[in-house]
Amino acid sequence: MTSVVTYVISDDVAVVRVSNPPVNALSLDVRQGLIDAVRRANADVAVTAIVITGSSNTFIAGADLREQGTPSPILPDVISEIESSVKPVVAAIEGQALGGGLEIALACHYRLAVPNAQFGTPEIKLGIVPGAGATQRLPRLIDVKLAVEMIAIGNAIDAKVAQTSGLIDRIVDGDVVAAAMDQARAATGEDLDRRRLSRWPAPDAAAATAAIAAVEPIAKKQRALGVAPSKALALLSRTLTKLFAEGFAEDRQAFLEMKASPEGQALRHVFLAERATKKLDGPAADAKPRDITRVGIIGAGTMGAGIAMTFADAGIPVTLMEISEENLNRGLARIRQSYDGSVKAGRATRAAADERIARIVGAVDYVAIADADLIIEAAFESMAIKKDIFRKLDAVAKLGAVLATNTSYLDIDAIAAITSRPRDVVGMHYFSPANVMKLLEVVNAAKTAPEVLVTAMNIAGKTGKIPVVAKVCHGFIGNRMLRAYNREAGLLLLEGATLAQVDKALKDFGMAMGPFAVADLSGIDVGHKARNEMATGTFEPKAFAVHAALVEANHLGQKTGSGFYVYAKDAKESAPNPLVSELVASARAVYRVTPREIVTDEIVSRCIFALVAEGAHILEEGIAQRASDIDVVYINGYGFPRYRGGPMFHAGLVGWPKVIAFIEAQAEGPFAKWWTLAPWLLKQRP
Repeated sequence: MTSVVTYVISDDVAVVRVSNPPVNALSLDVRQGLIDAVRRANADVAVTAIVITGSSNTFIAGADLREQGTPSPILPDVISEIESSVKPVVAAIEGQALGGGLEIALACHYRLAVPNAQFGTPEIKLGIVPGAGATQRLPRLIDVKLAVEMIAIGNAIDAKVAQTSGLIDRIVDGDVVAAAMDQARAATGEDLDRRRLSRWPAPDAAAATAAIAAVEPIAKKQRALGVAPSKALALLSRTLTKLFAEGFAEDRQAFLEMKASPEGQALRHVFLAERATKKLDGPAADAKPRDITRVGIIGAGTMGAGIAMTFADAGIPVTLMEISEENLNRGLARIRQSYDGSVKAGRATRAAADERIARIVGAVDYVAIADADLIIEAAFESMAIKKDIFRKLDAVAKLGAVLATNTSYLDIDAIAAITSRPRDVVGMHYFSPANVMKLLEVVNAAKTAPEVLVTAMNIAGKTGKIPVVAKVCHGFIGNRMLRAYNREAGLLLLEGATLAQVDKALKDFGMAMGPFAVADLSGIDVGHKARNEMATGTFEPKAFAVHAALVEANHLGQKTGSGFYVYAKDAKESAPNPLVSELVASARAVYRVTPREIVTDEIVSRCIFALVAEGAHILEEGIAQRASDIDVVYINGYGFPRYRGGPMFHAGLVGWPKVIAFIEAQAEGPFAKWWTLAPWLLKQRP
C-alpha cells in the first residue's frame, strides 16, 4: 500500500480507505494504492469482499490537477481493476464523489452513501469530458437525459436524486462503512457480471437523441466554457449507443484531445489559480485572522447595499449607515427590492429572504457601528470624503476593529494615515453588483498588519468571494490594467476603427462586453472623474477625448439613456450614438489624426496585449503576488473569457516571443511611452 491508501481487514472484509487531503484527489500514489489493495484482497482467501471509502468526510473529489502528464497506472487501469474484481466491491460514500471519484464509484458493484453526499462529473468545467468511462457507464445506469446533463453541464446532484435515479443503491443515515461491509458480505457469491456497468446495454437511440436535444440549449449558455460543452454533446451523440469498448475508446481519445487543447489548459489553469489566490507571502502566511461577528458598512448606495447583502447572505449581522434618513431608506428599499426579486425568480424562499433582510439594520450615526468588528466604507469616490469618514471612524470604532475602504483606485496609504491606527486599515475593493460578483481585491497597504490582511482574506472566503491581494497603486491590479485596455480602444477609435467594430472584435474574442458598452454600463463619468484626479502625464488624453466630450454633453451612458450608444426604451438593442461620429471627427481634427483601415486582429492584439504589458509592470513592482492572480482578477471582475485563462496565461499560449515582439513594435510607434517592456516580461522569453 501507499501512504495515502490504507488497507484494513475487518473480519472477512477488506476496508480500503483513501486519505489524501484535502479532497482525496486521485494522485499517482492513490491510483497505485487502489490497484494494489484490490489485487491484495482478491489474492487473500481470508477476504470475501471489499469496501472502498474516503476520509475527512469526503469520498474522492476528482483528479490531482497539479500532476504533470499521465504517469501509469492511469485511472482507467484502476477502474478496470475494481470492476473486474472477482470479489464484490462496495463504495461507502461520504461527502463528494466527483469526477474521477464518481468513476471509481461507478466501477464498484454497489454504492451506498450518506444523506449529504454529492455526485457529479464536473470535468466539463475544466474543458474536458470524463476520461475513465463515466461517459459510457453513467448513461447505462441512470436516465439518459440526467446523465447527459451531468456530463455536458457539470452540475452535481444530491444523494436523494442519486438514489431515485439509481446512481446509488441506498442512503445510509448511520455508519456508511459498516453498512457497506454488510452489503459486501451479502453480495458474496453473486454473479457480479450483472453489476458490472460495462456489461450493461447502451441507451436506446431515440432516448439518447431526445436527451441531447433537450440539454443542448442549456449547454450553449455556458459561454465561459468555450466550445467544451458543444464538443461533449457532439461526442455523446456519436458514442452513447455504441458497444461499451468502442464508445469508451472514442470517449477516451476525445478526453485526451480536449485535455491538450488550449481551452482545456486554460480552464484547468483558472481552477488552480482561483485556489492559489488565498496563499499569502511574507508575514501574513502565518498570521491568524481576527474574529468577525458583526459588520458595519458606511454608504447605502448601490455598492454599500450590495456589500450589506453579501454579509447578510452569509449569516453575518450588518449595520448599514448613511448620513441621512432619506439616503438610508433608499438603500434599505433597494435591498428589499433585490431580495423580493430573488423570491419572484425562485432563487430564494420568502422566509429565507425575510431572514436576510432582518440581518441588516439601518443607522444614521457613527455610534451605531462603534462595536463592529469590521467596518467597510463604501462612500463616494472622493479622497476628501473618505479621509473625513476615516477620521470619524478613528474616534468611535472599538480597538481591534478592521477598518476597510472600498475605494477602486485612491491611495489607501493616505487614507490610513489620517487615523491613529494605520495597521488596522485595509482595502476591500468589491465589484458591482457586490452581492453577485465573486471578485474581491484585498489591498495590502504599507502599514496594514498581517492579521488584518488575513482577516480580510478569511471573511472574503466566508462570504463566497474570491480574494486577490494587491498592493497600493492607482487602480490596484484591475483598474490600473483597465486604463491601458481602454486607452487602446479609444486610440483605435481615433485611428479609424468604428465603435461597433471595436466592441464586436473584443466580444468575439470572448470578452463579456466591448469596452465602449462597458463604459456606458458603468457610467462614462466614473472613469472621467478618476482620470481628472490623476497627475498630468499618467494617462493618454487623446485616447479619452471622446469620453470627455460625451461627459460634457451629459451623455453618460445607460443611466442617461445615451453614451457611446443610444438606449431607447422600446428598442430591443442599443444603437451607436450618432453624436460619437461627430466627436471622433472633432478629436481627429484637434489631434491631427488621419484615419486608416483597422482590422480585427489589430484591435484584439492592441487591447489584450496592452493588458499583458501593464500586468508585467504590476508583477515587476510587486503589486500582485503572481501572474495567475492577475488572471483571476480579469476573469472574475472584468469579463475576460475563462476559457482563455486570463490575459497573462493567454499571452503564454500565444507565445511570449510573439507577444514581446508585438509590444516592442508598439514601443517604436506614436504612443511608445505606454508600451515599455517590464523586466518581468523579458524574463519570459526563452
